[in-house]
Amino acid sequence: MGSDTVTVKPDLALLRGENTVFPVYIDPPMGLALDERTVLSSDGDRFYDFDGDYGVGNCSRLGPWYCDKYHTNRMYFEFAPTNLAGKHVIDAVFRAYETWSFSCTPQGVDLWRTNNISEGSTWPGPAQLDLMGDRVVSAGRGTACSPEQPDSWIEFQDNPAEPDENLTSTVRSFANGKFSRLTLMLRATDEGNPDAWKRFDDNAQLQINYVPKPGLPSPYGVVPGNGTMRYCNPHIGDPLIVTDSTPRVQAGTQTLVQPASNGFKGSLHAYFDAERYDPNTGKWIHTWDALSPSYRPDGYLETVEMSYRADQIMYRVRMQTRSYWTHEGKTSSMSSGYTPWCYFKTDTTAPKAPVITSNGPYVPCLPNDCPGAGAPGQSGLFTFRPAPGDVDITGYRYRLITQTGASTVNGGSPAAQPVTPKLAGTHVLTVEAKDVRERYGEKAEYIFKVAPGQAPVGRWQYADRPEGTATSTTTKDTATEGTVRHDATLTGGATWSARARRGPGDHSLDLNSADPAKQQAYAATTGPAVNTRDSFTVSTWAYLTDTATNRVVLSSSGNQDSAFTLYYSANNRKWAFNRGAQDLATTPDIVSLADATGPARVWTHLAGVFDTKGNTDKTDDTIQLFVNGRPQGQPVRLSATAATYEPWMSPDGLQIGRTRSGGVYQQYFRGYIDETTVWQRALDADEVREESRAREADGLETPGVELAAHWTAEGASGTQIPESSGYGKPALVLSAEGAQLADGGDGTELRLDGAKGHASANGPVIDETGSFTVSARVRLDGAKLATKPVGSRSHVLGQATPAGGESSWALWVEKVSAEGYLWRFGRTAVDASGKVTQTAFASSEGSAELDTWVQVTGVYDHLEETPSGHGNLRLYLDATPQVASEPTGFGAPTQGTGALSSGRGSASGTTGHHLPGAVSDLRLWTGAMEREQINTRVLGNPGDI
Repeated sequence: MGSDTVTVKPDLALLRGENTVFPVYIDPPMGLALDERTVLSSDGDRFYDFDGDYGVGNCSRLGPWYCDKYHTNRMYFEFAPTNLAGKHVIDAVFRAYETWSFSCTPQGVDLWRTNNISEGSTWPGPAQLDLMGDRVVSAGRGTACSPEQPDSWIEFQDNPAEPDENLTSTVRSFANGKFSRLTLMLRATDEGNPDAWKRFDDNAQLQINYVPKPGLPSPYGVVPGNGTMRYCNPHIGDPLIVTDSTPRVQAGTQTLVQPASNGFKGSLHAYFDAERYDPNTGKWIHTWDALSPSYRPDGYLETVEMSYRADQIMYRVRMQTRSYWTHEGKTSSMSSGYTPWCYFKTDTTAPKAPVITSNGPYVPCLPNDCPGAGAPGQSGLFTFRPAPGDVDITGYRYRLITQTGASTVNGGSPAAQPVTPKLAGTHVLTVEAKDVRERYGEKAEYIFKVAPGQAPVGRWQYADRPEGTATSTTTKDTATEGTVRHDATLTGGATWSARARRGPGDHSLDLNSADPAKQQAYAATTGPAVNTRDSFTVSTWAYLTDTATNRVVLSSSGNQDSAFTLYYSANNRKWAFNRGAQDLATTPDIVSLADATGPARVWTHLAGVFDTKGNTDKTDDTIQLFVNGRPQGQPVRLSATAATYEPWMSPDGLQIGRTRSGGVYQQYFRGYIDETTVWQRALDADEVREESRAREADGLETPGVELAAHWTAEGASGTQIPESSGYGKPALVLSAEGAQLADGGDGTELRLDGAKGHASANGPVIDETGSFTVSARVRLDGAKLATKPVGSRSHVLGQATPAGGESSWALWVEKVSAEGYLWRFGRTAVDASGKVTQTAFASSEGSAELDTWVQVTGVYDHLEETPSGHGNLRLYLDATPQVASEPTGFGAPTQGTGALSSGRGSASGTTGHHLPGAVSDLRLWTGAMEREQINTRVLGNPGDI
């Protein structure tokens, strides 16, 4: 059990002076022309402070310069939270290296927390917020003093005898993300006393003693019998049946933030808490708890055997991680939240684990050998038989552990059952036997591995734009499946754009020219990239800028018609995927249409699947559209829709940005296209969902994110804040009352009065049915928030729902008590009448910091799995993830429209959720950021964390 230490260095250090009116020449040469409103900068190694009297007497030893009046100066050190996310601060020490004192007599020097600084900070400097500590010292005069006073580190640490010193608690709040930057100032206690003047190096540092914050255990659950897998049934109506009277429970100890491979992994315990149900009172009664026997590191799977559990009793158990440390002789701990309850019922006479046998192609994994077989979507046949000694089995219940529902089959020895894995990788098939008393019993497990499906036969990422070349007209097919590649030729003014789905450094296909002569641009392969007679899947990202007419993203044409077309339907205002019944000018197109209206000027993932079901019976052929990984409606059976349907093969190349209809190429795309991929097989829904994740780079798990909109008050003036992402989003327009752009001391800010003030633009700017990230730099006005009623919300940024009255998504601060405020990021779905159908939010762990700048980031990941399905909300303060105490799953494919507002909510009524405070920066990205990306792209902190 213990703790660790991390040293944090400032990423900005400045020396501020009052009445500085002299130029300075320092060896090594550096010219600094200063006036009374200018910051004195560093020479890279050391900062210098000069008072008038001392300077006049020592000019000759520093070089040619002259001095006039110079009264006082202060040193500022600004720290980023780069290495503090997920750390609980036990103790903090600020160290500054003193290199000179005016006097040998110790003098007072104070350490203050201030508002933030910049290279444009001017006298009298940022406001002083809180005294962190004080010292009375003298160092750096060497042999000029007796005894000698060499250069020395001066340390500031909380003194228990002085309750006004708050360094540790302040650094702890900083590590918890309550404010964006920590700025500390050194100044003489008596700035009018020349004897108190000192010099310090710019190499100050914070030394922080910490332990990792505990995170929710993962994995966790109950082992029902003699197997190896754990299960957590979260509903009392469907408890896990446990056939062992002393069942085992498991929990993986976790830290809130994954430590570096060589980092301190904590001294952790797994804690287990169990209750039993009393049917007489209808209450749950505590019955057992346990703490893991030893301290464990992050990621350790702890197994504990429970004491005897009475038969036929309902129980529930939950788990948490606890982090321990000893400081100054006192042992302390902190706990994560609890996992959801896991319900189980003991029944030692219930059926035992049945026997599972594979009839192929899948084989069982052994401890050191787990060969892959089959493929995603390929069914395996499995036979179920009773366990030895079980004679009254009447049926079975079975499912893959990744599936939400189970299948059933009757009979003690039924025929082999088909089981279809949807993704490559390791799968677990669980089977429970049912007896004549309708009891399901212990789970049997069959672990097997699914080999990867056939790779894409074509992939165009448009990332091969030749630097400094505007004439290249070829983009490479980077797929590796097969022996023939199908490079695409850019034609008609098609080119590359730096606006691309995977973010900085990536490129997309640019079909967005304002020149009418280039508005029939496209790209095409010279031969068929996929055989359209057999099963295939096409997938791409599209950013549509013009909805005046049909706009085609992908197609594969014949002589008269196209075998398929993936496009935007102007008439329906929806995305669509169609199949030409025959290659004739007069035959109909069979369409799979999106469920909802598709917004323009947003990045959207599209996929179309043609499935022959692996046979030659055309009546089985279907098509289906997917938008952002979600299937749109049910598969469309082609022959049932068009009696003339025939599965024909396109002889032409893949057309990117146009289609052929009536023998004529038409419906040219306007906008950007990226990450185009084709497979010679029908991907299932899980595979399409994974493809829509958009990795940052090939082979990486990190999701790609693209800045979609950016409004910054810095540089803005008048009544608008321009948008600067490059996508041409509308400016935020300030309300006539209660909103103004003003100088906040460290830059321009949007000030809002909390009553009428707001700024708004036409939305949406992102496709909210997919993943996105929103971040804002905010300073709350504590005095005005204090006047608002408990329960009130103050919105920072949000998008209205189609019917108005609610926010499809929003960042806000909520007053939860007389003096308590929580940051929240939430989503709401409504029906056509505006009635709320689903809502969820992620909340901050502690009360929001007032009257200082905070970076608040909300993430919606439409692919993240939760107990309720796919889709989850996360909240970060700076780069610190906030642990959710309530469910944050949100799976509704909802899309906001209309006003996007800062400083006001979308709710109708008298309050409007107005925000009192200031906003300086608002950004939205396509894609769900992870913590490392928030640290680098939102906060601008370099390096690994």
